Amino acid sequence: MSTGRLLSTEALSWMSDVGNVTLGLSEGSVLQPAWDYLHQNHHDLLRSPLFPVVLSVSTYFLLVGLYTVLDLLAPTWPCINRCKLHPDRPVTWANIWTTLGVTIYNHLLYIFPAAVAQWLWRPPTPLPRDAPTLWGFFLGILGCTVVFDFQYYLWHLLHHRVPWLYRTFHAVHHQYNQPFSLVTQYLSGWELFSVGFWATVDPILLQCHCVTTWGFMIFNIYVSTEDHCGYDFPWSMHHLVPFGLWGGAPKHDAHHQRPGTNFAPFFSHWDWLGGTHTMPPPSSHAAPAEPEDVKGRKD
Repeated sequence: MSTGRLLSTEALSWMSDVGNVTLGLSEGSVLQPAWDYLHQNHHDLLRSPLFPVVLSVSTYFLLVGLYTVLDLLAPTWPCINRCKLHPDRPVTWANIWTTLGVTIYNHLLYIFPAAVAQWLWRPPTPLPRDAPTLWGFFLGILGCTVVFDFQYYLWHLLHHRVPWLYRTFHAVHHQYNQPFSLVTQYLSGWELFSVGFWATVDPILLQCHCVTTWGFMIFNIYVSTEDHCGYDFPWSMHHLVPFGLWGGAPKHDAHHQRPGTNFAPFFSHWDWLGGTHTMPPPSSHAAPAEPEDVKGRKD
């Protein structure tokens, strides 16, 4: 073989190798090494129908645990207290035990039996060999979030507009006018079931990869907890998403004080379109104190 032909062959081979590497990067090799490790070392755990339940529950209690520590430190740590939406309303141990008691009750009465039912009757989760692309991962989470946001907006609006639904199912969540993290799942069993049902079904409807499904579950719990945390941190989601498209803790706090507004859990566009959008007043960070615990409906 001539030198020219040899160089030409090697150049074509090198270009082919570069093309394969580029194609591999564009098709998800960013996530593939981590997925390969999990697939090889934790295969049985990931396939278990109990894994999504354990992931969701542990994520929730980890987040509310961190926020609760902040709540307890805030009265004596000005750097924390200045970020509270209501710095004059400290979270008390009575608040913590009441909301934690309802949360544990709901988990024992509803989540645990549902987990056992999944373990007994739901087939193991299929684990594809290929990880999702990075683009597919984030796009899937965004898609599930948009669909969930619309579903809960309609559910939430209906349960405020129909007095029987409000009294029977949703009023318990509005017993605190200034929410804190443990109020996130201070819910009736019906509301907890509705939220859990959509969070489970939406990734199936959008045919998401199991890694994307788990990512959405974690993200959903994170932003739900952040909505109720009672803090306005510089890194909060409503500061990161431009044009006021994200509601965040201030707008959801306004919903608990003015229940006829801000029904969407995450985005703001449905409230804009429905005429139910409101901005929290700048003075909400120093709102006057109200009677401490249980409040009735305000609208």
